[in-house]
Amino acid sequence: MLSDKRKNSTAHLTTEIADQIALVLQGIRFGSIEIVIHDGKVVQIERREKLRFDAK
Repeated sequence: MLSDKRKNSTAHLTTEIADQIALVLQGIRFGSIEIVIHDGKVVQIERREKLRFDAK
């Protein structure tokens, strides 16, 4: 069973990852976000942003 210290650390990391994803989502208008997971853990968040120009 996980110790309380390890549970708190895992909960903090989960909150930090969720906060980072929310921050990336707020900062993008057109594009995509990819979340890379290895062994059930988020290891990377990639943001691909597109700049669009009206052809007027």
